[in-house]
Amino acid sequence: MDGLLGRMVGAACLDVQSYEDVEADSKATLPAIAIVIISNIAAAIGVGTIDLRGIAGLLVASVLSWLIWVLLTLFIATQILKRPETHTDFGEIIRTTGFSASVGILRVLGLVPGIGPLIYVLVNIWMLMTFVIAIRQALDYTSTGRALAVCILGWLLHGIVFFGFVRMGR
Repeated sequence: MDGLLGRMVGAACLDVQSYEDVEADSKATLPAIAIVIISNIAAAIGVGTIDLRGIAGLLVASVLSWLIWVLLTLFIATQILKRPETHTDFGEIIRTTGFSASVGILRVLGLVPGIGPLIYVLVNIWMLMTFVIAIRQALDYTSTGRALAVCILGWLLHGIVFFGFVRMGR
């Protein structure tokens, strides 16, 4: 799919070619980061945060959290669980995982009375699936299961690291 919107829709629909396109396009790095920022603003609004200070705080925390998860996933995949077919760099991971956050924009629907919280949870599950596909494509894995394992391990370690920093800041 061509264009920013087309790539975003492709990423949300788990289209492998969309991930391959952004992986190879170094000009897609800033749009990928912008998607993460927009997705996290939508998430902050979707949980009912309406003041700018609260949105800014959640935005900073969520972008840092994403970066920690991406870095840990990259380290795990390229250093600990490396496969012969694994070839990637930081830019490729940033682009693919950034575009995988496209569907996260729907988290703004968390505000819908009655079903908003369910929508929010379902979109987060959908985002995990897009992240796994993004990692699979960026790392040139042939196995979705291996990509899932790397993502979950990265997510668990990210939780320990990120929430450890949050706890230290108190």
